[in-house]
Amino acid sequence: MLRRLASPRWLGALLLAALFAVAAYHLGFWQYHRHEAKVARNAQLDAHYRADPVPLPDVLTPVGYERGSGWTRVTVTGRYVAGPVFARGRPNAGEVGLEALWAFRPEGGGPDVLVDRGWVRPSAQGASVLPDVTPAPAGPLTVVGWLRPSEPTRDRAPAPGQIANLSVPDAAAALGTPVLPGYVLLDTETLPDGTTPPRPAALEPPERGLGPHQAYAYQWWLSTVLGFVLVGFGVRREERLAHPEKYPPKPKKVRIWDEEDE
Repeated sequence: MLRRLASPRWLGALLLAALFAVAAYHLGFWQYHRHEAKVARNAQLDAHYRADPVPLPDVLTPVGYERGSGWTRVTVTGRYVAGPVFARGRPNAGEVGLEALWAFRPEGGGPDVLVDRGWVRPSAQGASVLPDVTPAPAGPLTVVGWLRPSEPTRDRAPAPGQIANLSVPDAAAALGTPVLPGYVLLDTETLPDGTTPPRPAALEPPERGLGPHQAYAYQWWLSTVLGFVLVGFGVRREERLAHPEKYPPKPKKVRIWDEEDE
């Protein structure tokens, strides 16, 4: 059997099995790294999502924010100065709509910050028509929300007053004011008298599922030996067909009902 395995045909099959094993090994680690990334995201959510808010300037500056600050709960006092602009194609509660964005200027001046006040349904008159949205308060207020990174730009505007993705630079261009490099996903707004103004629909909490990546990783790692097993079966079968005298057929088992038929 070993001589047959050393033939060019089966050596080629062994090479393919080895290449598949290497690929499966690396694909397993790719899936496992995706699993680890989701575990790290959930740990970050556990640490930040319901924590006491920190002042926005402590974590977001014109040069950006530190890695690991995502979903940090922040607070800032000031007023809305421009908006809204709408980010299209945003899912919420099983529907796809738009998220309404405003520029918010902290008290005492400084760079504006983009605030995502929530989700609205598309206009019934078509995608090119801006939807109705609850207006932002005109006076001073305190915003509490979560720090989020900008999404990549798609270099296209679906319609005036809209952007294709939640890209902070795209939103700043549409609003006509420079803003900080991250944005705040609104949790609450509080007026000076302690009341809460109406707002668009709040977004659902972030998804926390880990997905099937860990199971896929184990499947890939277990499959590293699959090619070698198939080669082994193929060589054995070929050897049995070439030398049937060395491998007599197993005697057929006689079942009870077969004896009764006789």
